[in-house]
Amino acid sequence: MKAIIIDDEKHVRDGLLLLGEWDRFGIHEIFEAKDGEEAKTLILEQRPEIIFTDMNMPKLDGIQLLKWLHDKEINSKTIVVSGYDDFHYMRNAITYGSFDYILKPIEPDVLNETLERATKEWKKQALMRESTLENTRVMNEIKPLYWDHLFTGIMNKPTIPSDAKEKIQKEFGINITEVQCTITLLSINSIISRYFEGDKDLAFFSTLNICNEIVWSNRNGFCFRNVNKEDEIVILLWTHKNQFDLLEKVQISISKYCHIKLTMAVGKPSQQLHETYQSALQTMLKYNIVEANKKKIVSYQDISSSPLLHILDYTQEIMWALQSGSIEQMDDVLNRIFHSLQSTHILSFEQIQVWENQFELLRKNWLKEYNINEQISQYNGKDYWKDDGSFSYEKFKEEKRKEFHELIHSLYKVKYQKEKNSIQEIESFLRNNYERDIPLQEIADRFYLSREYISRKFKAEYNETITNYLTNIRIEKAKELLENPHLKVYEISFKVGYQNEKYFSKVFKKAVGLTPNEYRVSMMSK
Repeated sequence: MKAIIIDDEKHVRDGLLLLGEWDRFGIHEIFEAKDGEEAKTLILEQRPEIIFTDMNMPKLDGIQLLKWLHDKEINSKTIVVSGYDDFHYMRNAITYGSFDYILKPIEPDVLNETLERATKEWKKQALMRESTLENTRVMNEIKPLYWDHLFTGIMNKPTIPSDAKEKIQKEFGINITEVQCTITLLSINSIISRYFEGDKDLAFFSTLNICNEIVWSNRNGFCFRNVNKEDEIVILLWTHKNQFDLLEKVQISISKYCHIKLTMAVGKPSQQLHETYQSALQTMLKYNIVEANKKKIVSYQDISSSPLLHILDYTQEIMWALQSGSIEQMDDVLNRIFHSLQSTHILSFEQIQVWENQFELLRKNWLKEYNINEQISQYNGKDYWKDDGSFSYEKFKEEKRKEFHELIHSLYKVKYQKEKNSIQEIESFLRNNYERDIPLQEIADRFYLSREYISRKFKAEYNETITNYLTNIRIEKAKELLENPHLKVYEISFKVGYQNEKYFSKVFKKAVGLTPNEYRVSMMSK
């Protein structure tokens, strides 16, 4: 995109150049003019999409320039930048179609917010100007939302209200209750995410424009947005001559525009609109996505019944893999599921929905069991598509693995922390009860853990057996007590959990290298 800045003051032009986030809005060429007369030549030569102009300029001022732009029917978005909060200027700006009017000194936020709106508006209008058919422009500019809602409403009802039938008759010249119709569905999710970077309204507007240029221009039917779905376009045909050729033309035109080839799901013809819609919906849900990469227009006749795979049937194996914390074990389970899916089932949108719903149920149950907050962001892998819109089985498997891998990491992290906390509590219990014998079974009963598990985890955490760790605690405590000359060795022996003074002395010497009395003497001589 191009822009031009028209102002007789250079510092104002420099300020706009500095403050505007031009690259963000796709503006890569910016021209300058010091008055309206100089600007006219540049505008005719360069055809900038965005025009910034001052109002008070020599030779040809802003009002005269706006009038000239209006008379020449130049479609640029004109933004007036003026130091005058003057009704006369504002009225003329409105009269001659200025997009907005902002005051000096210029605030960066105001400038860029205005620039963003102007570029978006220009892009939308540029798409509309490309259409050569007046009827298409009327449908997309004046009544799109109305017809989206009306058609969405009647295709979900067994009978069509008389007022809706009359409106369709008047607008389209067709008695919708007396003709056999066919509904074709296409999901534009890949177009929304890949080509329009999440801008749903622009994606629907552009795609419907393409569809209706082909379908409505020949009065074969009408294309509209299903307002009850996030990404669904409905192609309603009431003329069946060369129906698949027509759909193929739509498909090719969309592919040329955004380099994405969408699959179309064709329902069974019927005089009942809701019947052909339900048939198309079943086609969309049940067709083989992998096979559709070869055949991009699928009909209700192409649908074959196939049992659905339920990952809930693998709950026990999944549970063991999750509890093990092993990615390899989980991948083994998933590989068996994927093999079954490929060999004995059809991968359809319905199958994907079943998988996603059951996985979410499993995940919620496991998060709840481990007391993990469900609000914590969890990976939802749904990017199964190549850049051209075709389904990738490899990407599907990769996304599903990522979900399970993240779940393993989440659960194992909590499990590890719980185990660590339990062992730390056992260590604290030893420190508080070192003066008595503590059987391992007592610890196991107290903490509801097996003796084998406690022994293994304690040594892993503290690099010592529980017996040796308890001995070290007693020796350290004995050292403290030996610093008190008034305590007898046998008294200290009892205080640190040894009922036999000789045994205590033997253990102490083995650990310290000195007998208790020798240690006391050495401490007193320091």
